[in-house]
Amino acid sequence: MAEGPSPSEPQRRTPSLPGRLIGGGARGARRVAGAAGIDRAVEEATEEAIVAALQSPAVERAIARVLRGPVVEEAMEDALDSAAVERALTNALDSEMVDRLWRRLLASDEAQQLVERIAQAPEVRSAIAAQGVGFLDDIRRELARAAQRLDGLAERIARAFTFRERRAEKPPQAGVVSRGLALATDALIVNGILALASAAFALFFTAVLGEDHVPTPAILVGAGAWALIGSAYLVVFWGLVGQTPGMRLLGLKLKTAGGGRPTGRQSRLRLVWLVLSAIPLGAGLLAILFDERRRGWHDRHAGTEVVYTIGRERASAPW
Repeated sequence: MAEGPSPSEPQRRTPSLPGRLIGGGARGARRVAGAAGIDRAVEEATEEAIVAALQSPAVERAIARVLRGPVVEEAMEDALDSAAVERALTNALDSEMVDRLWRRLLASDEAQQLVERIAQAPEVRSAIAAQGVGFLDDIRRELARAAQRLDGLAERIARAFTFRERRAEKPPQAGVVSRGLALATDALIVNGILALASAAFALFFTAVLGEDHVPTPAILVGAGAWALIGSAYLVVFWGLVGQTPGMRLLGLKLKTAGGGRPTGRQSRLRLVWLVLSAIPLGAGLLAILFDERRRGWHDRHAGTEVVYTIGRERASAPW
């Protein structure tokens, strides 16, 4: 009895006669097309058709829509977050080629011109000036705070010697150290100006007039001019802005008992009593250490007081 084909073995089907005829015709047609160059012409025509399709406005709009879509954005984010891209970028930045490019770029005339234009820009100059002003203002504030601490220390020592109680709170009025440093600064300013003027007068008498020394009357006139200029310096600054340059440096301001700026009469009266306070070995100035409002004789008679402007600023509102 003959056994049939096994189910696991594939059954081979013999092509039919029409199928063999069509397959042979197709192979023959391909050989004829290859020999005649028809296949290359078809490929070129197909390529040109694809290029023309891609260059059409409809395809451009479709590509633009795809590029603006979330798919491209997500693909870019995934690529940037991948470790392979990070390693490739790191290797590229660490390569010698990038170093050569940077050296050529920095050595180029265009880079030098760019640096010069940036350095000459008004915004850069104003920023540098603002930084310089801010730095000087910080120094001034620290100097004023240090003088305020010395004010408190000098007053505590004076109160301890006179068996008076220590202040519970820091007063707004300026102490003797701050005011003394401000007055010394103003004296340096006035003396510096007068020193230049005196040198000019001495040069005039010796070089132009041929004198061996400055005459005594000229010295007396110079001393009178020094007293007059120094007095005008204090009175004008007290009456106009309520502080001299030395007081501004130390963060001090002159005010009346009502909080206003002193009048011209008060400024002149204060100057007279300032001189009288210094005559008895500075006793009128040392009264600042013992007065509750830190006033000297000149402050009491002129109705003025010197207050701090640094460390007493009010915090601005959030808006």
